[in-house]
Amino acid sequence: MSVEHTRIPGWVEPSATERRRILDATSTVAMVGVSANPSRPSNFVATYLVSSSARFEVYFVNPAADEILGRPCYASLADLPVVPDLVDIFRRLEDVPAVAVEAAAVGAKVLWTQFDLWSPEAARVALDAGMEVVMDRCLKVEHARFHGGLHLAGFDTGVIDSRRPG
Repeated sequence: MSVEHTRIPGWVEPSATERRRILDATSTVAMVGVSANPSRPSNFVATYLVSSSARFEVYFVNPAADEILGRPCYASLADLPVVPDLVDIFRRLEDVPAVAVEAAAVGAKVLWTQFDLWSPEAARVALDAGMEVVMDRCLKVEHARFHGGLHLAGFDTGVIDSRRPG
């Protein structure tokens, strides 16, 4: 599915340098819509984010689950024991604006939407609340890109090489 990136007045998509700054300033992440199903992309990202590879304190928001990866799930952002720095959204596109409203209401600093989630309405809500906005990017991919798992230009980790060892 291709996402149509329509222009959003007052917002410029953050550069790689800006995305790295956002991640470096983030200590708490709330994943909204994370799945307990290990074959779902959100579960894969959650597994990465709670690993020692990422230094985030991660909270899961899914009213249909009691726990995921041995961690409690919360019904809403308002139910979290902390105000998350960053809200990472894994929901259907039509649900994203409502999550943005909830993120703004709890005082989150960053609204982040995963691949294929481009919502000018959600961006407007977040921007009007003074939040930073990153859309249509995977938090796991971006974190790995800036912290040793990926090269800025792509999947070049320097581990795979076609040359024979010397």
